[in-house]
Amino acid sequence: MSSFPPDGLPLTRRAMVGALAALGLSTLPVPLSAQDTPVRGGILTVSLSTEAGSIAAVNNTTPFAYFISSKILEGLLSYDFDYNPQPELATEWAVSEDGLRYWFRLREGVRWHDGKPFDAKDVVFSILLQRDVHPRGRRVFRNVTAVNALGSHEVEILLSEPAPYLLVAFAGSGVPIAPAHIYAGTDIAANPANNAPIGTGPFRFVEWVRGSHIILERNDDYWDQPRPYLDGIVYRFVFDPLTQVAGIETGEVHLTPTGVPLSELDRLRRNPQLGIETRGFGYNNTIVRLEFNLDHPHLSDLRVRQAIAHAIDVETIASTAYQGQATPLYGPVSPGLAAFYDPNLPRYAVDPARAEALLDEAGLRRGADGVRFEVFLDPVQPTGPIRQTADYIAQALGKIGIRVTIRGQDFATYVRRIYTARDFDIALQGLSNLYDPVAGIQGLFWSRSIEPGVPFVNAAHYRSAETDRLLEAAAIETNTVRRRTLYDAFQRQVVADLPALHLVAPDAFTVYNTRVRDHTLTVDGFGSRGAHVWLAR
Repeated sequence: MSSFPPDGLPLTRRAMVGALAALGLSTLPVPLSAQDTPVRGGILTVSLSTEAGSIAAVNNTTPFAYFISSKILEGLLSYDFDYNPQPELATEWAVSEDGLRYWFRLREGVRWHDGKPFDAKDVVFSILLQRDVHPRGRRVFRNVTAVNALGSHEVEILLSEPAPYLLVAFAGSGVPIAPAHIYAGTDIAANPANNAPIGTGPFRFVEWVRGSHIILERNDDYWDQPRPYLDGIVYRFVFDPLTQVAGIETGEVHLTPTGVPLSELDRLRRNPQLGIETRGFGYNNTIVRLEFNLDHPHLSDLRVRQAIAHAIDVETIASTAYQGQATPLYGPVSPGLAAFYDPNLPRYAVDPARAEALLDEAGLRRGADGVRFEVFLDPVQPTGPIRQTADYIAQALGKIGIRVTIRGQDFATYVRRIYTARDFDIALQGLSNLYDPVAGIQGLFWSRSIEPGVPFVNAAHYRSAETDRLLEAAAIETNTVRRRTLYDAFQRQVVADLPALHLVAPDAFTVYNTRVRDHTLTVDGFGSRGAHVWLAR
């Protein structure tokens, strides 16, 4: 095994963090419950409002799967609230001055849940799997030319061009390290381990009853003893919002990271048995937007899309559908991505008269019934603020002569309709910006992301040579100022082209019983490994 730092890699502050970890010193934030002593035992019950198609996040970006996957499959690193890397399966790391070589020393003595030893071959396999198969990983690891094992517990990643975001990409919720002996040489998408994962994490998979629950149990051989503190976690799929509220109020559910009806939020805040945490969502940065099918005969006309934009008041959506728990949005970047957010983008003013004129100009005049044309609107969720937003949009577009039919459907049907069949006109989406535009935004607008059947990418079929140029240049730009300038230009380009209309950035929160301690210690909140979570008696 080579010495640290390896040749050509200067010692960085991250190496100091790794050295602390090697001595067994925690680098996580001081727990919120530092005045208490964690105790062993108890089953944590978590409610989720959406059931994913698979658990292991090795080859997909299914929403909310990471709340489960990350407890089983870990990452090389975790991140504090300021995105500073912390040790997980890697204990030390460094980056070359030219940004083309990343080096990791891996934790020794770790075993997979089936007893096999974890080592460098698992990391090599997992990073290449991300690069070659994962829809997000193909962007994030696009510049990776090689991943080499330098020993049984040492790995290097070589790049053809810099990736200035890469050191923030290795959380288990985004890039889980998968067991090579389970996945190598198999059909990754069909591997049964996707639904019954084998990991290195603090919890082992036990059972998944579709439509009902998933059970995880404590990994007694976990490397970070005496953690985990919990005996297990039960995830309940609760699709009815009021049932979800009832569960958290009665104590049958201890925590929900997927929100509750906003109408209930103030009442829940007043309950002394409950707490509401707004941190722990900085790794996701969710936005809500409309995506237009640009192959539609009318929506392919920019004037029609502009008319729709002039008819919709995003401030009304924020104040009514989201009851003030959202920020109006005028471009593709969430305010949570402060380094790239531009509050001064051009805006489509609410102007129904201008909208009507644009539709007339496009040759879409009102018929005898007052209707110009009809479209389907597919919301990603059939209830809650998303559905209320859909209702408002149908009303607003109806006033300018566009008749909207809202199609409610379950999540799996929505994904197939939008991304596989492309049987849609306008999709109402909730999507994550994630931790960097390359990870969460580029795939929505990059022409090279157009791929049938791959969810949460460019379903609009938006193609712009200038947008591609700006995205590709920004992805490898290491100068912070120049990178921001490129993304500013990108935002203005897509606002002008309007393949999507951005609506709001919803506030996110975890509702929890006050017995649940240390559930949010990292930037991905309950999407972390969960080893520190404990239940007070």
